[in-house]
Amino acid sequence: MTHTLIGAPVLVVGAGIMGAGIAQVAAQAGHSVLLFDTRDGAAAQAKDKLTQTLEGLAAKGKLSAEAVAQTLSRIITIAALEEAADVGLVVEAIVEKLDAKRGLFQQLEAIVAADCVLASNTSSISVTAIANGLQHPQRLVGMHFFNPVPLMKLVEVVSGLQTDAAVASSIFELSKVWGKVPVHARSTPGFIVNRIARPYYAESLALLQEQAATPAVLDACLRSAGFRMGPCELMDLIGHDTNFSVTQSVFEANFYDKRFVPSLVQRELVDGGLLGRKSGRGFYDYAQAVSAPEPAVVEPVALPTAQLLRVHGQGPVADRWVAALMQAGQAFLRVPDSDWVGLGVDGAQLRLTDGRTATQLGVEVSVFDLPLNAPSGATLAWAPALRASPAWTRAAPRWLATLGFKPQRVADTPALVVTRTLAMLINEAADAAQQGVCTQDGADAAMKLGVNYPAGPFEWLAQWSTPAVIGVLDALDAHYRGERYRVSPWLRQRPWMDVESS
Repeated sequence: MTHTLIGAPVLVVGAGIMGAGIAQVAAQAGHSVLLFDTRDGAAAQAKDKLTQTLEGLAAKGKLSAEAVAQTLSRIITIAALEEAADVGLVVEAIVEKLDAKRGLFQQLEAIVAADCVLASNTSSISVTAIANGLQHPQRLVGMHFFNPVPLMKLVEVVSGLQTDAAVASSIFELSKVWGKVPVHARSTPGFIVNRIARPYYAESLALLQEQAATPAVLDACLRSAGFRMGPCELMDLIGHDTNFSVTQSVFEANFYDKRFVPSLVQRELVDGGLLGRKSGRGFYDYAQAVSAPEPAVVEPVALPTAQLLRVHGQGPVADRWVAALMQAGQAFLRVPDSDWVGLGVDGAQLRLTDGRTATQLGVEVSVFDLPLNAPSGATLAWAPALRASPAWTRAAPRWLATLGFKPQRVADTPALVVTRTLAMLINEAADAAQQGVCTQDGADAAMKLGVNYPAGPFEWLAQWSTPAVIGVLDALDAHYRGERYRVSPWLRQRPWMDVESS
């Protein structure tokens, strides 16, 4: 079965934010678009609002008046689905309920031609389940856009068990014509983005439950790692009810796998109606401010005296210590063959976290977070061992400040903040790739374009190292004793795959 969708008439069902955005993108690409909504007047209202938006862009010089007129002329609102009998593509953007979507497509099968492609904008419902009961289930495919549709580049092209490969390919190619970057995905819970992104929220929620750090500190640490928003402020923006619901659905769809377990911290926010920005308060109080507060920063003081400094290990972090100490005029020795990375200060150690707590590593020990591409002035989490002396607890952040960071003390928790979050994002992406949900390139593109990550999980893995990531995850698993931090078999096999390919 082959499908040529370029230029084909399109029916968009659902005139909400997503449906209107899809209609706009299709019309701008030259398609005739029929817009339908079951609520009387909703389609016309959506077109009126779109008219105001496009005319506003024209007034700012971002679109020509001619382009606006042509786009609007291609969008026609209809009062009955029967008016769309001749379309070549249907894109559904209605409520996220399986019965409603399945019922709609069964109704459409009696109206459209047998070769008309049926696409669902579902963000979480199984495409296989939606197709169940259709006369031609092979023509149903997921076409998951991201909000706002005209601006967000990613489209997840989701294949169910019965989706024809030619249908998925036609939607993939059409998405590119519409100015999008498509990625193929298999219909599994959360698809690509909503699945791989779970640890970004879950690890900070776990740290909050342990009272390891405040939301402001967690957000600052992860913004310093290159994320546009920290997890707490992002959950406030999304809405805790929405974020919690997605987590619940992924948890249930994965047969209650502990890796996806929802958080009691977030459940309490939802129960209390503290949903984030839309309710005025979540982790932060939006009556007081419109953005997440910065954590308090301790003013730097003079470095303590040291008889002997040693830079341990090799790699970018060790090189950063060397450069910082040279700039500070500090004499030091290099120990490149050390089994840890960091700074030795007389008898004390300031170590890059390997996943173990500082307390596990010794007495006069402090650990610091992974400064992956963190710029000067970035916030960096650190923690002293529970038995560390007051003198070393005072000195450790002063030495960290020589690297150009703003050190933020957190509880002595395994893998701190950035390290555990990135390790879990990589681990989830590795499982997704092994299970055929997506390719490595697809995962990287999806996370960068769908949720604006500074890099993809496999790009982080290339910058870090597979043994280091496995070590962090094993340390987390040993500390918490559960299923949550089990290492993906793909990662376990990766060192052997690297040997085979070399």
